[in-house]
Amino acid sequence: MTRSGSAVLPPPPAGGRDREGVCARAGDLVVGPWGARFLGRRFPCSIGRGGIVPAPAKREGDGASPAGAWRLTGLYWRADRSLRPLTGLAAAPLGPQQGWAETPEDPAYNRPIRHPHAFPADRMARGDRLYDLCAVTDHNADPWVPGAGSAIFVHLWRRPRWPTAGCVAFRRPDLEWILARWRPRSRLVIRERGGV
Repeated sequence: MTRSGSAVLPPPPAGGRDREGVCARAGDLVVGPWGARFLGRRFPCSIGRGGIVPAPAKREGDGASPAGAWRLTGLYWRADRSLRPLTGLAAAPLGPQQGWAETPEDPAYNRPIRHPHAFPADRMARGDRLYDLCAVTDHNADPWVPGAGSAIFVHLWRRPRWPTAGCVAFRRPDLEWILARWRPRSRLVIRERGGV
């Protein structure tokens, strides 16, 4: 926990990250416009309403999912609605004041915050169930660039294939299955073409 009381997940691993044109390897969750595959299984999923764009073209508020290979750095879940999910990821329960900084001018941009906050920020403990399971990616994390996109999560979908604001979303049983089998070498690979 930070001094403000926000749950903090460990930082993403340091070092070079693969991005555009990455080859998927065994254990990667591969997502494209037509769905996802992981460990030999195929899953329907939702992507951003702006489609999939190259990571350097990603901008705050464009509704696009960034192409590339991303690590999942941790997981938030609604402890008031379910038990801790079975996963090897670092996990922290979402509290009612938990949020995520999405304003490029905010010094805490693309990081967890606690409401009330000096800048507009996403509220993580929502009335709907989208963030009941919410894995954080390392997109635009280290170093972070203001305006290059924030809050790229893997979370629950609103309804089948309903677009997100840039995240990747699954139905609950599928996301639970994926998280239970996630390994330290696994990556979220978002491709402009392909997927399944």
